[in-house]
Amino acid sequence: MSARSQGGFTLIELLVVLLIMGALITLAPAAFHRIAPGIEMKAAAREVAGVLRQARGQAIRDNRETEVLIDTEAKVYRLGQGGRGHQLSAALQLSLVTAASEQLDDTRGRIRFFPDGTSTGGRVTLSRDDRKFDITVDWLTGLVAISD
Repeated sequence: MSARSQGGFTLIELLVVLLIMGALITLAPAAFHRIAPGIEMKAAAREVAGVLRQARGQAIRDNRETEVLIDTEAKVYRLGQGGRGHQLSAALQLSLVTAASEQLDDTRGRIRFFPDGTSTGGRVTLSRDDRKFDITVDWLTGLVAISD
């Protein structure tokens, strides 16, 4: 049998494949780094929306008002007075639009949910660079929605 009839790869072919793989491995983190902020922000928006939905469910279940407190300066939000605070990334900007009666001071406010499922309503905005996510709470239905 000659060397040509046996299957296999030449050393040159293997080196070319290794060179291409090396280039891909080098470029992959740069591509991921551009995508990561959007993924992080979307995950944060889903977490905030989840806490708001949890508050609505808790208000209906327990037949009592439940609130979500939001501190835009500290970038913290929490379910109720004694709830565990959730810290957002320092890279994200946080803003809150809520009823005047729910604005506690310049940087803190709340969205309240009532036993019938309604709420005081409001909008929480997470932004970074030129991207943003709005988490809106409908005052009439208390439903929470995310839009980008």
